[in-house]
Amino acid sequence: MPHLPPALREIIAQVATGTLSVADAIAALEVTGTENGPEQMQPIVGATVDLGRQQRCGFGEVIFGEGKNPDLIGRIIDTQIAAGQTALVTRLDPAAAESLRSRFPTGHHHPIAKTFRVPCPAPENFSDLPFRVAVITAGSTDAPVGEEAIETLAWMRIPAERFEDIGVAGPQRLLAAVPRLRKASAVVVVAGMEGALPAAVAGHLSCPIFAVPTSVGYGATLGGLTPLLGMLSSCAANVAVVNIDAGFKGGYLAGIVVRQLQQSFAEAQRSCHPPAPK
Repeated sequence: MPHLPPALREIIAQVATGTLSVADAIAALEVTGTENGPEQMQPIVGATVDLGRQQRCGFGEVIFGEGKNPDLIGRIIDTQIAAGQTALVTRLDPAAAESLRSRFPTGHHHPIAKTFRVPCPAPENFSDLPFRVAVITAGSTDAPVGEEAIETLAWMRIPAERFEDIGVAGPQRLLAAVPRLRKASAVVVVAGMEGALPAAVAGHLSCPIFAVPTSVGYGATLGGLTPLLGMLSSCAANVAVVNIDAGFKGGYLAGIVVRQLQQSFAEAQRSCHPPAPK
Protein backbone atom coordinates (compact mmCIF):
# COMPACT_ATOMS: atom_id res chain seq x y z
CA MET A 1 0.00 0.00 0.00
CA PRO A 2 1.44 3.42 -0.91
CA HIS A 3 2.35 5.80 1.89
CA LEU A 4 -0.43 8.32 2.52
CA PRO A 5 -0.48 11.29 4.91
CA PRO A 6 -2.58 10.65 8.04
CA ALA A 7 -5.05 13.40 7.15
CA LEU A 8 -5.69 11.82 3.75
CA ARG A 9 -6.14 8.36 5.28
CA GLU A 10 -8.71 9.81 7.70
CA ILE A 11 -10.70 11.38 4.86
CA ILE A 12 -10.74 8.09 2.90
CA ALA A 13 -11.83 6.19 6.00
CA GLN A 14 -14.69 8.60 6.68
CA VAL A 15 -15.95 8.32 3.10
CA ALA A 16 -15.74 4.52 3.31
CA THR A 17 -17.80 4.42 6.51
CA GLY A 18 -20.33 6.93 5.21
CA THR A 19 -19.59 9.58 7.84
CA LEU A 20 -18.29 12.04 5.21
CA SER A 21 -19.96 12.88 1.92
CA VAL A 22 -18.04 12.85 -1.35
CA ALA A 23 -18.55 16.63 -1.75
CA ASP A 24 -17.19 17.32 1.73
CA ALA A 25 -14.29 14.96 1.06
CA ILE A 26 -13.38 16.85 -2.12
CA ALA A 27 -13.42 20.13 -0.21
CA ALA A 28 -11.24 18.62 2.52
CA LEU A 29 -8.82 17.22 -0.04
CA GLU A 30 -8.48 20.64 -1.66
CA VAL A 31 -7.42 22.12 1.67
CA THR A 32 -5.20 19.18 2.59
CA GLY A 33 -3.49 19.24 -0.77
CA THR A 34 -2.71 22.97 -0.80
CA GLU A 35 -2.39 24.25 2.74
CA ASN A 36 1.27 24.87 3.50
CA GLY A 37 2.19 22.68 0.54
CA PRO A 38 5.72 23.43 -0.66
CA GLU A 39 4.63 23.00 -4.27
CA GLN A 40 2.37 26.04 -3.85
CA MET A 41 5.24 28.32 -2.79
CA GLN A 42 7.32 29.55 -5.70
CA PRO A 43 10.62 31.11 -4.56
CA ILE A 44 12.12 33.75 -6.84
CA VAL A 45 14.94 36.17 -6.16
CA GLY A 46 13.56 38.70 -3.69
CA ALA A 47 10.18 37.05 -2.97
CA THR A 48 8.27 33.82 -2.38
CA VAL A 49 5.10 33.79 -4.44
CA ASP A 50 2.13 32.11 -2.76
CA LEU A 51 0.45 30.35 -5.68
CA GLY A 52 -1.79 28.34 -3.35
CA ARG A 53 -3.67 31.38 -2.10
CA GLN A 54 -6.10 31.40 -5.02
CA GLN A 55 -7.28 27.87 -4.25
CA ARG A 56 -7.31 28.40 -0.46
CA CYS A 57 -8.87 31.84 -0.37
CA GLY A 58 -10.67 32.23 -3.70
CA PHE A 59 -8.36 34.91 -5.09
CA GLY A 60 -4.64 35.08 -5.71
CA GLU A 61 -1.93 37.01 -3.93
CA VAL A 62 -2.02 40.79 -4.42
CA ILE A 63 1.24 42.70 -4.88
CA PHE A 64 1.78 45.80 -2.76
CA GLY A 65 3.82 47.89 -5.18
CA GLU A 66 5.02 50.72 -2.96
CA GLY A 67 8.77 50.49 -2.43
CA LYS A 68 9.22 47.46 -4.70
CA ASN A 69 11.56 47.41 -7.67
CA PRO A 70 9.62 47.19 -10.98
CA ASP A 71 11.69 44.19 -12.05
CA LEU A 72 10.73 42.30 -8.88
CA ILE A 73 7.06 43.15 -9.44
CA GLY A 74 7.37 41.98 -13.03
CA ARG A 75 8.92 38.66 -12.01
CA ILE A 76 6.15 38.07 -9.46
CA ILE A 77 3.57 38.73 -12.19
CA ASP A 78 5.42 36.38 -14.57
CA THR A 79 5.21 33.66 -11.90
CA GLN A 80 1.47 34.20 -11.41
CA ILE A 81 0.76 34.22 -15.14
CA ALA A 82 2.77 31.01 -15.63
CA ALA A 83 0.47 29.41 -13.04
CA GLY A 84 -2.62 30.59 -14.92
CA GLN A 85 -3.45 33.30 -12.39
CA THR A 86 -4.29 36.97 -12.68
CA ALA A 87 -2.20 39.74 -11.13
CA LEU A 88 -3.07 42.90 -9.23
CA VAL A 89 -0.56 45.50 -8.08
CA THR A 90 -1.55 48.35 -5.75
CA ARG A 91 0.20 51.57 -4.67
CA LEU A 92 2.22 51.74 -7.86
CA ASP A 93 4.29 54.84 -8.65
CA PRO A 94 4.29 56.26 -12.23
CA ALA A 95 7.82 55.11 -13.12
CA ALA A 96 7.11 51.53 -12.06
CA ALA A 97 3.79 51.61 -13.89
CA GLU A 98 5.51 52.68 -17.12
CA SER A 99 7.95 49.80 -16.81
CA LEU A 100 5.14 47.27 -16.25
CA ARG A 101 3.09 48.64 -19.14
CA SER A 102 6.03 47.97 -21.46
CA ARG A 103 6.60 44.51 -20.03
CA PHE A 104 2.91 43.46 -20.02
CA PRO A 105 1.13 45.10 -22.97
CA THR A 106 -2.19 43.42 -22.09
CA GLY A 107 -2.11 44.85 -18.57
CA HIS A 108 -4.37 47.65 -17.39
CA HIS A 109 -2.86 50.62 -15.52
CA HIS A 110 -5.15 53.00 -13.65
CA PRO A 111 -3.11 56.13 -12.83
CA ILE A 112 -5.65 57.56 -10.36
CA ALA A 113 -6.04 54.29 -8.43
CA LYS A 114 -2.28 53.60 -8.78
CA THR A 115 -3.07 50.00 -9.73
CA PHE A 116 -1.96 47.62 -12.45
CA ARG A 117 -3.71 44.38 -13.27
CA VAL A 118 -3.05 41.64 -15.77
CA PRO A 119 -6.14 39.61 -16.67
CA CYS A 120 -6.25 35.92 -17.52
CA PRO A 121 -9.21 33.80 -18.57
CA ALA A 122 -11.31 33.02 -15.48
CA PRO A 123 -12.97 29.61 -14.99
CA GLU A 124 -16.27 31.16 -13.93
CA ASN A 125 -17.92 34.46 -14.78
CA PHE A 126 -20.92 35.45 -12.67
CA SER A 127 -21.38 38.94 -14.09
CA ASP A 128 -24.89 38.08 -15.32
CA LEU A 129 -26.10 37.28 -11.79
CA PRO A 130 -28.03 39.89 -9.76
CA PHE A 131 -25.29 40.66 -7.23
CA ARG A 132 -23.05 43.68 -7.28
CA VAL A 133 -21.09 46.17 -5.19
CA ALA A 134 -21.77 49.89 -4.92
CA VAL A 135 -18.75 52.12 -4.34
CA ILE A 136 -19.58 55.54 -2.90
CA THR A 137 -17.17 58.44 -2.59
CA ALA A 138 -18.09 61.37 -0.37
CA GLY A 139 -16.14 63.96 -2.37
CA SER A 140 -14.08 64.25 -5.52
CA THR A 141 -10.87 64.27 -3.48
CA ASP A 142 -11.71 60.78 -2.23
CA ALA A 143 -11.71 59.48 -5.82
CA PRO A 144 -8.25 57.80 -5.79
CA VAL A 145 -9.22 55.58 -2.86
CA GLY A 146 -12.60 54.82 -4.42
CA GLU A 147 -10.95 53.95 -7.73
CA GLU A 148 -8.60 51.55 -5.94
CA ALA A 149 -11.67 49.74 -4.60
CA ILE A 150 -13.25 49.63 -8.07
CA GLU A 151 -10.06 48.34 -9.70
CA THR A 152 -9.82 45.66 -7.02
CA LEU A 153 -13.38 44.57 -7.81
CA ALA A 154 -12.60 44.55 -11.54
CA TRP A 155 -9.66 42.22 -10.85
CA MET A 156 -12.02 40.00 -8.82
CA ARG A 157 -14.53 40.09 -11.74
CA ILE A 158 -17.20 41.53 -9.43
CA PRO A 159 -19.67 44.00 -10.99
CA ALA A 160 -19.46 47.43 -9.38
CA GLU A 161 -21.31 50.72 -9.74
CA ARG A 162 -19.87 54.15 -8.87
CA PHE A 163 -21.66 56.77 -6.81
CA GLU A 164 -19.52 59.90 -6.83
CA ASP A 165 -19.52 63.06 -4.72
CA ILE A 166 -22.53 62.37 -2.49
CA GLY A 167 -21.18 63.44 0.88
CA VAL A 168 -23.29 64.48 3.85
CA ALA A 169 -22.89 68.21 3.07
CA GLY A 170 -25.53 67.65 0.37
CA PRO A 171 -27.91 65.04 1.83
CA GLN A 172 -30.27 65.31 -1.13
CA ARG A 173 -27.62 63.63 -3.31
CA LEU A 174 -27.61 60.56 -1.09
CA LEU A 175 -31.40 60.38 -0.98
CA ALA A 176 -31.52 60.48 -4.77
CA ALA A 177 -29.11 57.54 -4.95
CA VAL A 178 -30.84 55.33 -2.35
CA PRO A 179 -33.15 53.46 -4.79
CA ARG A 180 -30.14 52.32 -6.84
CA LEU A 181 -28.05 51.62 -3.75
CA ARG A 182 -30.70 49.21 -2.47
CA LYS A 183 -29.92 46.94 -5.43
CA ALA A 184 -26.37 46.38 -4.15
CA SER A 185 -25.36 43.30 -2.15
CA ALA A 186 -22.47 45.12 -0.45
CA VAL A 187 -21.42 48.76 -0.33
CA VAL A 188 -18.04 50.45 0.01
CA VAL A 189 -18.23 54.00 1.40
CA VAL A 190 -15.12 56.16 1.04
CA ALA A 191 -15.04 59.38 3.07
CA GLY A 192 -12.69 61.76 4.82
CA MET A 193 -13.35 64.91 6.89
CA GLU A 194 -15.53 63.83 9.84
CA GLY A 195 -16.34 60.42 8.35
CA ALA A 196 -20.10 60.66 8.75
CA LEU A 197 -21.20 59.25 5.39
CA PRO A 198 -21.08 55.47 6.12
CA ALA A 199 -23.54 55.78 9.01
CA ALA A 200 -25.86 57.91 6.89
CA VAL A 201 -25.75 55.33 4.09
CA ALA A 202 -26.18 52.39 6.45
CA GLY A 203 -29.41 53.77 7.81
CA HIS A 204 -31.02 53.27 4.39
CA LEU A 205 -29.71 49.81 3.49
CA SER A 206 -29.88 46.19 4.69
CA CYS A 207 -26.53 45.01 3.28
CA PRO A 208 -23.03 45.19 4.80
CA ILE A 209 -21.27 48.56 4.55
CA PHE A 210 -17.47 48.64 4.37
CA ALA A 211 -16.30 52.08 5.44
CA VAL A 212 -12.97 53.40 4.18
CA PRO A 213 -11.67 56.51 5.96
CA THR A 214 -9.43 58.74 3.86
CA SER A 215 -6.71 61.20 4.77
CA VAL A 216 -8.69 64.01 3.11
CA GLY A 217 -9.38 67.06 5.26
CA TYR A 218 -7.92 69.93 7.24
CA GLY A 219 -5.57 69.63 10.21
CA ALA A 220 -8.08 68.35 12.75
CA THR A 221 -8.75 65.30 10.60
CA LEU A 222 -5.24 64.18 11.64
CA GLY A 223 -4.40 62.47 8.37
CA GLY A 224 -7.52 60.31 8.43
CA LEU A 225 -7.54 59.45 12.13
CA THR A 226 -10.64 61.55 12.83
CA PRO A 227 -12.84 59.83 10.20
CA LEU A 228 -11.41 56.46 11.23
CA LEU A 229 -12.45 56.96 14.86
CA GLY A 230 -15.81 58.39 13.79
CA MET A 231 -16.54 55.36 11.61
CA LEU A 232 -15.41 52.95 14.32
CA SER A 233 -17.77 54.74 16.73
CA SER A 234 -20.76 54.54 14.36
CA CYS A 235 -24.00 53.34 15.92
CA ALA A 236 -25.05 51.84 12.57
CA ALA A 237 -24.91 48.07 13.11
CA ASN A 238 -24.10 47.14 9.51
CA VAL A 239 -20.90 49.24 9.23
CA ALA A 240 -17.43 47.65 9.36
CA VAL A 241 -14.31 49.79 9.02
CA VAL A 242 -10.97 49.22 7.28
CA ASN A 243 -7.71 51.14 7.46
CA ILE A 244 -7.11 54.72 6.31
CA ASP A 245 -6.98 55.08 2.50
CA ALA A 246 -7.35 51.27 2.17
CA GLY A 247 -9.55 51.21 -0.92
CA PHE A 248 -8.15 47.79 -1.81
CA LYS A 249 -9.26 46.30 1.51
CA GLY A 250 -12.77 47.78 1.31
CA GLY A 251 -13.22 46.57 -2.26
CA TYR A 252 -11.81 43.13 -1.50
CA LEU A 253 -14.12 42.54 1.48
CA ALA A 254 -17.18 43.65 -0.48
CA GLY A 255 -16.06 41.46 -3.38
CA ILE A 256 -15.80 38.39 -1.14
CA VAL A 257 -19.37 38.95 0.06
CA VAL A 258 -20.67 39.15 -3.50
CA ARG A 259 -18.61 36.19 -4.73
CA GLN A 260 -20.07 34.01 -1.95
CA LEU A 261 -23.56 35.05 -3.03
CA GLN A 262 -22.75 34.38 -6.69
CA GLN A 263 -21.37 30.93 -5.99
CA SER A 264 -24.27 29.96 -3.71
CA PHE A 265 -26.81 31.17 -6.27
CA ALA A 266 -25.10 29.35 -9.14
CA GLU A 267 -24.88 26.17 -7.08
CA ALA A 268 -28.57 26.38 -6.20
CA GLN A 269 -29.43 26.82 -9.87
CA ARG A 270 -27.39 23.76 -10.80
CA SER A 271 -29.13 21.74 -8.09
CA CYS A 272 -32.56 22.78 -9.31
CA HIS A 273 -31.69 22.28 -12.97
CA PRO A 274 -29.14 19.45 -13.25
CA PRO A 275 -27.72 18.80 -16.73
CA ALA A 276 -29.63 16.27 -18.81
CA PRO A 277 -27.98 12.83 -19.06
CA LYS A 278 -26.03 12.27 -22.25
